[in-house]
Amino acid sequence: MSKSQQRNWFARHKVLTAAGAVVVVVAIGAAMGGGGGEDTKTPEAKSSAPASSGDKAPESKAPEKPKAATVDGDGDFEVGSDVKPGLYRSTGNKDAECYWERAKDASGEVDSILANDNVTGTAYVEIKASDKLFKSTSCGTWEAVDPKAAGTPSGTTLKGSAGMLKIGVDIAPGTYKSTGNKDAECYWERAKDATHGVDSILANDNVTGTAVVKITAKDAYFKTAGCADWTKTG
Repeated sequence: MSKSQQRNWFARHKVLTAAGAVVVVVAIGAAMGGGGGEDTKTPEAKSSAPASSGDKAPESKAPEKPKAATVDGDGDFEVGSDVKPGLYRSTGNKDAECYWERAKDASGEVDSILANDNVTGTAYVEIKASDKLFKSTSCGTWEAVDPKAAGTPSGTTLKGSAGMLKIGVDIAPGTYKSTGNKDAECYWERAKDATHGVDSILANDNVTGTAVVKITAKDAYFKTAGCADWTKTG
């Protein structure tokens, strides 16, 4: 299309708006006769996906194992809200400074006590769902343990003030002897559970001189306090 033809085309395609202004409708490509000399290209579609940064997708990590439930060594704890029922262990207690108590209410009266103890060494306590309060003073942190846990304890000597030990975990069944005990300060106990009630005691004694105890695989716990060291003899 020549310049004169273009001028004539524009003149024929003037449009008046309502305001009287002239709007020129510009035709391109084939509408202008197709003689413009350049091909009209359709813009390339662009991907909306972000460009790859080259980084690998983060690897999934295996879920961490839940940490064992713990209870502070000092305080009063309501069973069910502050502490869940179950078996708990506290270790590293010295000179019987650790005191714990299971109670049926929070009155603080002697009649409310279900079981209690002053501990040197290791302590195990089974907190029942029917308990209302668990009290701990100057004890090492209490950690929930699996009551069905088992191990392969070794060694033939046991400290006389080791505290309460779980059979098959902390101590192996067998016959143990302690000698040189004075003034009946040595106390030992075989127990069927860790509730510390009178009914849980299978056998116990306060000893002066030599003590011999046969711990069976059916026992659940052995407690020793104030005794000379025990030696496994059989």
